[in-house]
Amino acid sequence: MKTSRTVLITGATGMVGKGVLLECLDSPVVSQVILVSRSSVGFSHPKIKEILLSDLTKISEKVAEIPQLDAVFYCMGVSAVGMDEAKYTSLTFDPVKAFADLIYKQSPQACFIYVSGAGTDSSEKGSMMWARVKGKTENYVLNKGFREAYAFRPGVIIPERGVQAKVPWYNTAYKILRPFFPLMKKSKSITTTTRIGQAMLSVMGKSYPKTHLGNAEINEIAQNQ
Repeated sequence: MKTSRTVLITGATGMVGKGVLLECLDSPVVSQVILVSRSSVGFSHPKIKEILLSDLTKISEKVAEIPQLDAVFYCMGVSAVGMDEAKYTSLTFDPVKAFADLIYKQSPQACFIYVSGAGTDSSEKGSMMWARVKGKTENYVLNKGFREAYAFRPGVIIPERGVQAKVPWYNTAYKILRPFFPLMKKSKSITTTTRIGQAMLSVMGKSYPKTHLGNAEINEIAQNQ
C-alpha cells in the first residue's frame, strides 16, 4: 500500500470536514493535505497547505497550486433553506462539477468522495429539491471516470475531538444530548465525525463494493480498517 498520499479536502471549517481533516493529520499514510476553502481553518500544521478561494467554481484559477492527488474528500455543503433550485444548484452542483472536471484532468487515478446526505435522490426526479440536486451531484462524480468514487450519505452524526457544527442550534442540541452519546454510538444508524474520516481513509486505499455509503456502511468500514 502506498504510504505517502496527498489528499484534498473542501469544507474543513465545517463539522464533517474538520473531523476528516483531523483523521488525515493523524494518519501515517497521508503526507500532505490540501485545504480548499472560503476561509482559513485557523491553525497550522506541517501537512497542511491552504488555498483560499471565495468562489469554488473558479478552482481552475488555482490549478498551479494543486499537485497530483491520491484522493479528494469533498465535504463542503450548504443548507437549502430559503433557496430556490437554481440558487441551490449553483452552490452545490456547480462547485463539485468544477472540482471533478479539474481533478480528473490532473489526477484521474484519484479517489473522489462526495459527502451528500441521507435521503439523497439518485433518480433526480423526486419531490425534494435538495435531494434532487444532491443526487445530480452524486451522479456526476460517480460517472466522471475516477479510479474510485463514492457518495457518503451520513444521517445523524456525533461530533468528536472538539469538532463543532457551524449552525449554533446544532451545538446546543449536541450539548443536551452529550450524556447519551455513548449509547447513541452503539447504533448502526448513527455515525461520528471520527468514523467518517476513518472510512474515507480506508476506501481511499482499497476498493469497496458499494458506491453509496450510509451510516451503517461508514461505521462498518471504519471499524474494520
